Amino acid sequence: MNKPLLAALATLVITGAGMAPAAAAAQTGGAATAPAKRSAPAVKAVDFAGTVSLSNCSGSVVRLPASADTDPALVLSNGHCLETGFPSPGQVITGQSSSRTFGLLNSAGTKVATLRANQVVYSTMTDTDVTIYRLTSTYAQIKSSYGISALTLSDTHPVAGTAIKVVSGYWKRIYSCNVDGFVYRLKEGDWTWKDSVRYTSACNTIGGTSGSPVVDTATGKVVAVNNTGNEDGQRCTENNPCEVDANGNVTVRQGINYAEETYQIPACFTTGNKLNLSASGCVLPKP
Repeated sequence: MNKPLLAALATLVITGAGMAPAAAAAQTGGAATAPAKRSAPAVKAVDFAGTVSLSNCSGSVVRLPASADTDPALVLSNGHCLETGFPSPGQVITGQSSSRTFGLLNSAGTKVATLRANQVVYSTMTDTDVTIYRLTSTYAQIKSSYGISALTLSDTHPVAGTAIKVVSGYWKRIYSCNVDGFVYRLKEGDWTWKDSVRYTSACNTIGGTSGSPVVDTATGKVVAVNNTGNEDGQRCTENNPCEVDANGNVTVRQGINYAEETYQIPACFTTGNKLNLSASGCVLPKP
């Protein structure tokens, strides 16, 4: 996993990642030196608005395609960012009480509010690596008080080659790269994830970026949640995930980072942002 803190603190000294707000400005491109090509795809502005900082990870306020403004808002992060510890292989947590707080960021990466959860709606590290919190505030209340809208979860599978940005609320840093491809099984220690997103090398995410939303720059929607990378070139150990294909062949890619797809999540929620793991089309692991 992109460890919540230990690797991050060491990397901070080496790379100066804590000074990363400047990196956000770099994403906007500045003044152009030549007219844009007419064939260039449209690009949504991606900034920090709607992302959150956790005590040890990153995350984002998200809504589903069918969410209403009056629904309680949701926060998306990783399963391994859960405050009560890593879920065990095969474990699925639902409806767990929580009072966790989140620092809400505006477009510039400035904290403008503290949001609070009242429930862990869903958390697992089986097949995927995700925690979804329910907040005490609605989307409308957050918008009215702070002028910030939630990010929308895409309900379609991401596409190889797509330009993406990984937006870390913890470091206030934005990484830009592309979807390099998809991994049949990504194995790390005792955990195995299915159909993971592999980044191109430019997204060199570090500890503390765990839980960051992965945003498709063409749609502005969240297509995955950042979760891990192979740090030392080891094979299938913690912090050194390996790729396993359908035939059981193992590939190790040192320095390459990964995310878990989120398009499956909307099918598991019904009216009022209520979790229903028995809903038609819901394939998330069940308790």
